[in-house]
Parts: sequence; structure tokens; C-alpha cells
Amino acid sequence: TGGVQERPEKPKTATPAPESAPKPEPKEEISYPASAAGDKEIPVTGVRKAIASNMKRSKTEIPHAWTMMEVDVTNMVAYRNSIKDSFKKTEGFNLTFFAFFVKAVAQALKEFPQMNSMWAGDKIIQKKDINISIAVATEDSLFVPVIKNADEKTIKGIAREITDLAKKVRDGKLSADDMQGGTFTVNNTGSFGSVQSMGIINYPQAAILQVESIVKRPVVMDHGMIAVRDMVNLCLSLDHRVLDGLVCGRFLGRVKQILESIDEKTSVY
Repeated sequence: TGGVQERPEKPKTATPAPESAPKPEPKEEISYPASAAGDKEIPVTGVRKAIASNMKRSKTEIPHAWTMMEVDVTNMVAYRNSIKDSFKKTEGFNLTFFAFFVKAVAQALKEFPQMNSMWAGDKIIQKKDINISIAVATEDSLFVPVIKNADEKTIKGIAREITDLAKKVRDGKLSADDMQGGTFTVNNTGSFGSVQSMGIINYPQAAILQVESIVKRPVVMDHGMIAVRDMVNLCLSLDHRVLDGLVCGRFLGRVKQILESIDEKTSVY
């Protein structure tokens, strides 16, 4: 047959669609409570915002673990009570129980430097200086000034710094330098009557120790007799990326040993 043959059509090739930019993930919307009639609205200050930001970062980034140890401070309490009046008369400031706890922690940190560390992504930084942060509260804020090189100071020296820093907070004269460089936090939660608490770690540190109220409790002694003793709970929150239960248990055990060995032969100078 003499018909004209049709040329086969070339297969059509698909034109690739232009690559579109990845869509940004929608921001998580946070729903806040609304005020009702009669409610009081309190503006959030810069200090309170900074506290909130630091606490949120600590809880979201740091895997917290917690442990507690009870300590018999009967001899320490008796010793401090026997010299507190003469100390105040001579030195002009109070010799608080808290100074003894801070000194014991500083000494134990010297022996367990792992506790004086910070997480830094691809490494752990073990800090050389032992700078103890202490929490000082006002009616509407919380400040965390620092006792620098606490391991080099006497109990008297630490007591003086606690007094001076607390006065600076009350007078609004705390400087940025006063709050810089802390490597470990000791919190005097016992001053509010607390007997057990779990602190949020003071970022970027790796641990915080809560010193609870000293309370009289019946305790079974080594010889099986029951005695009324002055007891205190020490509650430790730790960054589980940096620290494990073994070193924390040994550290707390050493703090306990130091505190339980304080008596009338201990020098505060």
C-alpha cells in the first residue's frame, strides 16, 4: 500500500519541578492564663526574666538526678552555739551554721574535683578554682553571689563573705562580678524550714547541694540505744552527663564525715 507512514512521537520527558525551600517548622504556641476580674498582674522584671530563662535552660538541657544523705551534726551544733556570742562580740558579725556547711563542701570539692566540673558539648571542663555560689533571696528575686576560692578561706572568712554578700543583695549593691565564676552551688533551703528538696542545677554547673533544716530526731546509736540528735538532710541534684552516682555518693559521704567530725577542737580561724 502506498500510504504515508506517520513518524512515531518522541516520548515526552517530564520537566523537574523547581525545588522549593523547606518550610519553616511552625513555632510552638504557648498558651498563657488570662487575668480575671480582681486578679493582680505583676510585671516580670529583668532579674525575674533572667532567672526564668536560666532555670528553663537548666531543666531542658540537663538530665537531673537526685540523691540525699542524712548527717548527725549534734557536736557541730553544740560547738557553734557555745562560741556564737563571743564570736559576734569579737568579730561583729554572726557565725552561722551555713558557714560550716560551705566550708565542708569546699574541702570535699578539693578532694573530688569531678564535682567541680561543667558540660561543654564535646568535653567536660574540670574547673581549677573552687567558687561556691550561694542563693540569697529577696521578697521578689533570687540572687546567686559567689564566694571565690572558698577552699582557701577559713570558716570565719566564709561567714564574713556570706554576711557581706547578703548585705549587698539587700542594699541593691551586688555587682555583676559578685555573681560571676561560680562552679558549684550550695543552697540554704533549711532557712525556710524545709527538710527535703530537689534543687534545679545552676547552669552551667554540674551540681547543687541543698542544706536542709537541722532538726532533733530520735536516732538509733551504734550500741543500740536511742538518742535525740541534731540531724540534717543534704540533698544533691547532679548533671548525669557529667557525674554518676558513685562519685556523688563518695563526695556526699566525705561532706558528712567532715561535718560529723566538727567539735570543740575545730578552729573557725
